[in-house]
Amino acid sequence: MPFSVPSVLSELKKRSSPAYRAGMVRYGLPIDRAIGVPVGSIQKLGKQIGKDQALAEALWKSGWYEARMLVAYVADPAALTSGQMDRWCREFDNWGICDTLCFALFDKSPHAWKKVHAWAKKKSEFERRASFALLASLAGHDKKSPDDRFLKTLPLIQKAASDDRNFVKKGVSWALRGIGHRSLVLHRAAVSLATELSKSEEATEKWLGKDVLRDLNRPAVTARLRRRAS
Repeated sequence: MPFSVPSVLSELKKRSSPAYRAGMVRYGLPIDRAIGVPVGSIQKLGKQIGKDQALAEALWKSGWYEARMLVAYVADPAALTSGQMDRWCREFDNWGICDTLCFALFDKSPHAWKKVHAWAKKKSEFERRASFALLASLAGHDKKSPDDRFLKTLPLIQKAASDDRNFVKKGVSWALRGIGHRSLVLHRAAVSLATELSKSEEATEKWLGKDVLRDLNRPAVTARLRRRAS
């Protein structure tokens, strides 16, 4: 029997936890349209459903937090249109949905790289965060793109480095750290930019630079990159 929005919501409610729902508040996640289902349970349900683009679109329209999270696991990245990605991105209103769709769905789309550059120019907090959450996801998952493709995104990072909105600056830090973890070449470039930012008189840039350097200057990071290079 195929899944529908009502049957999916029923399955989600079976997996819900009042304690988990209450705990979402501590992480800055909305609960007014939330059922309270742990991410692991959402992922398992996604595997059970499989890829179903029509269902994914209907789940998104339902507006429920967990239903939209589930979209990341049942939507077909090859079937996503550029316009659809933009529409969903415009409706991001929390980091959970933003990051999950970028990390588990959008980074597999053939439109992903164009969206990194396009969304970096957006004004709203979560649209702009999506650019850098997507870039961080590509840094971790895109095994084929050359270093040069990531080097071309450093100006985007530098331009956004002074954006003091919490979810933007943390997304930018995530992206620069992710780039620095890919290769020795990218590590040097990321450390160079982070060092420059850490010396800035602008508070957000300074915070960002130091946050990235704390991670990338760890001996374990450089040792792993050297082993990978050899």
